[in-house]
Amino acid sequence: MPEQQPPAVSVIMPVLNEERHLRTAVRHILEQDYAGELEVVIALGPSTDRTDEIAAELVREDPRVHTVPNPTGRTPAALNAAIKASRHPVVVRVDGHGMLSPDYIKTAVRLLDETGAQNVGGIMHAEGENDWEHAVAAAMTSRIGVGNAAFHTGGEAGPAETVYLGVFRRQALEQQGGYNEEFIRAQDWELNFRIREAGGLIWFSPELKVSYRPRPSVRALAKQYKDYGRWRHVVARFHKGSINLRYLAPPTAVVAIAAGLVVGAAVTPWALVVPGGYLAAIVAGSVPAGRGLPLRARAQIPVALATMHMSWGFGFLTSPRSLAKRVIASRRPAVRA
Repeated sequence: MPEQQPPAVSVIMPVLNEERHLRTAVRHILEQDYAGELEVVIALGPSTDRTDEIAAELVREDPRVHTVPNPTGRTPAALNAAIKASRHPVVVRVDGHGMLSPDYIKTAVRLLDETGAQNVGGIMHAEGENDWEHAVAAAMTSRIGVGNAAFHTGGEAGPAETVYLGVFRRQALEQQGGYNEEFIRAQDWELNFRIREAGGLIWFSPELKVSYRPRPSVRALAKQYKDYGRWRHVVARFHKGSINLRYLAPPTAVVAIAAGLVVGAAVTPWALVVPGGYLAAIVAGSVPAGRGLPLRARAQIPVALATMHMSWGFGFLTSPRSLAKRVIASRRPAVRA
């Protein structure tokens, strides 16, 4: 009997101001070691750099590449637009600064078949291109930075709450109405929660790896993690029972450190033990995290860790309840079969 042809795959990519990485990211898709049919759908936000020009070049160069507009610039809207414009039964999500490993799609399709999962994903392998980005990458792949999140730190294959990006069965996306477009951040976690609530399996495997380019500055990293914390709190309000102790650690640290500084300055210096202890912990934790890196990169790891923790915690604590009201009002299918 002739060997069965692998299922056709649609790769969806939301992009906004990605001139730095877009061409390389698409090349990593088109050069996949995969025997099945492949298409790439790029959802173009209102970029202010050369992203649209580069995307147009990619369309001219390869008939497998297509684009769709995303005038809102929002990631979930881009993803839904790309899903609607795509055709194939397996849908792979990739970001404009994500670089797939050569056998990523082949491995993911095999895992979907072997596990029966609705979504499979693997490791967000942060890689920097300068000292600051190397420091952020080290922080993002260390347990002191992100706790026990397997898609950051690795681990054994098995069921998961969520995975990085994801390779979906189209049927699962259509059953859930796609991404909730009110979730500007945390849309992956929220969608995977709904899939699990409907009885679907989310599967993590360290066999899958996507190289990720960290934010290029302290300010950009702070905004990223503040938004993560803010929208993770919205998920917790919207889906009861979706929170755990790992997500409560950063806001608890923010409150404890702020209280220690205030009490230490106004009442007793002994209260400064709390912020001092935190500082000592991240400095100590940065030593193993930075092993093998240049000295200038290692020196910046505590800054990256503190930025991630404090920004996430601050975003969680200050997340307005009005966001959850907007999300509840938006409960309607965004992608139809």
